[in-house]
Amino acid sequence: MSRDPRYDVLFESVQIGPVTAKNRFYQVPHCNGMGRSFPSSMAAMRRTKAEGGWAVICTEEIEIHPSGDHSPWAGGRLWDDRDIPVLAKMCEGIHEFGSLAGAELNHAGQMAANRYSRDVPLSPSHFPVATHDPVQARAMDLSDIRNLRKWHRDAALRAKKAGFDIVYVYAGHQLSTISHFLSPYRNRRSDEYGGSLENRARLLREVLADTKDAVGDTCGVALRFAVDELLGDMGFTSAGEGRDLIEMLAEEPDLWDVNLSTWENDSATSRFKQSGFQDDYVAFVKEVTTKPVVGVGRYTSPDAMVSLINNGRLDMIGAARPSIADPFLPKKIEEGRIEDIRECIGCNICVSGDNHFVPIRCTQNPTMGEEWRRGWHPERIATRTNDDSVLIVGAGPAGLEAARALGQRGYRVTLADKASEAGGRLVQERRLPGLAEWGRVVDHRTYQISQMANVDLYLESLMTPETLNDFGADHIAIATGAKWKKDGIGRQNPLGIDIAAGVKILSPDDIMAGIEPKGPVVVFDDDHFYMGGAIAEKLRRDGCEVTLVTPAAEVSSWTLNTLDQHAVQKQLMELGVRVVTSHNLSAIRSNAVDLSCVYTETSKTLDCAATVLVTMRQPVDDLWQACPDLIRIGDALGPSTIAAAVHSGHLFARELGEPNTSDVPFRRELINLSLS
Repeated sequence: MSRDPRYDVLFESVQIGPVTAKNRFYQVPHCNGMGRSFPSSMAAMRRTKAEGGWAVICTEEIEIHPSGDHSPWAGGRLWDDRDIPVLAKMCEGIHEFGSLAGAELNHAGQMAANRYSRDVPLSPSHFPVATHDPVQARAMDLSDIRNLRKWHRDAALRAKKAGFDIVYVYAGHQLSTISHFLSPYRNRRSDEYGGSLENRARLLREVLADTKDAVGDTCGVALRFAVDELLGDMGFTSAGEGRDLIEMLAEEPDLWDVNLSTWENDSATSRFKQSGFQDDYVAFVKEVTTKPVVGVGRYTSPDAMVSLINNGRLDMIGAARPSIADPFLPKKIEEGRIEDIRECIGCNICVSGDNHFVPIRCTQNPTMGEEWRRGWHPERIATRTNDDSVLIVGAGPAGLEAARALGQRGYRVTLADKASEAGGRLVQERRLPGLAEWGRVVDHRTYQISQMANVDLYLESLMTPETLNDFGADHIAIATGAKWKKDGIGRQNPLGIDIAAGVKILSPDDIMAGIEPKGPVVVFDDDHFYMGGAIAEKLRRDGCEVTLVTPAAEVSSWTLNTLDQHAVQKQLMELGVRVVTSHNLSAIRSNAVDLSCVYTETSKTLDCAATVLVTMRQPVDDLWQACPDLIRIGDALGPSTIAAAVHSGHLFARELGEPNTSDVPFRRELINLSLS
């Protein structure tokens, strides 16, 4: 197949200073939980994207000095020449496919508590660090500013030596000392580096000039800047100082990488922001500079990409999350395989890996972060080792992915589900407020399976131990999912909750199935991910009077790891949901519930007509109980995230028929110590 001529513009080259990008696909800097901690994994992940056709592949933030130490966060590091080999390995892999490597150099200032280096953090003005550590950053004097300029210049030279083609000056997301100098609320200086925008931008202009002088002969110099902080007059706006700064420096960088606000806004989840929501904020940039402009918007549609280019809004299509969900997105467009793109669902599970300092994972792409340690490729998989047949019971995320991957391997696969619609838990979850795009997990896999002659999907097919035996498959996997429990057993109440007879107890499954409680409802969330908040939102939008109770200090507390906790709680409060945090649900009585403070055990009572328990799920493993020799995958084995279920299905498909050669099934990055 060949690409549609409509998309030819996406494959035009773009000049970035002294270097040329082979097309308009640009993987902007993004974190990955690997960095210096898992460097081989990081390098293999970036190399895979180059193979997939991205013209530019950038690092995450790279520390330039111990006074900007992000530990324990697993980012990049270029403190001295000893750090060069790790990044050189990454550059080699990227260059292997004719792509450009970009380095996002950064000094984090008050965003880093320097837990490892123990240096006193630096800032334009005296200010507490942003990490909630009991540490303050000290105001930089002029010698500190000169030192910062030198550190950045030295790091740029090291980046050039490592093989980078593009070197960043980072002034975005309020994550860099340079952005703190720009900030009207962080910079309270009265010297030539404070006050007016021109003064606050002085350090940025100096570092930009230093970087171009140091490496501009062979490297493009990019400037990353958040044009609007979404803070109104308190910060930069695209109609105010955000535009003023770009007009002031319009022709100085070789490329503008423009975005928004803090990370939780710039990488907002699909639950709260649609693809391309940044477009209107950054559209003006092309009006005031002749230099190439890259922007992001979680773009997965090539038609939307072409529109952005043809309408003069962007020169390059930036991506972080779409490049994670499908490292081969550019190749698929180029080869006319649009329907094969694994579209990002905007769940931000990728961010959670980084927040936990472990290799990145992705709901849509189970190979992400496994390229080196397991040798998994997002597009290639070993062919089958025999002619065995496989039966998978359950067409949820795990079963669909197992069937798809086994079908790709060439196995004869039958996928059976008792429901009338494929998708398992996502049949209903994708219909919850804001979660429609999560259905892409199902849609991608059902389409892929529909194109495989060796994979059959049978719905409305109830399997029993007898039918399993009669079927005669060589391998059977149980992927029957899990159901929410109604006894209250969970983290806070391991023995369950005192529930009076005859009271109205509902589960998320009941609510998603359309059961509508009458009267005031209490939603007890002891799960702490998205479900409790989503159920409360649905009930409130359906007209119920809702109180959400949680033992945690905030609503949907685990969503701090996916950057949308603030948005979840804000939306519920704006909808009129009553929020009661730091309280356990100790008893459910007729028309009331008893709560107890998790700190003082002080009790209170709330009137309610029904209680929804969001506590834990029980695997649906009846078939396995009857036939314990069968393999369980996904939530039927251990209820977890959708990403974990997809990974479980993929792992089963990869390992089927393959020898088990080690107790540790993946490579590790071991430190070799030379003791004297």
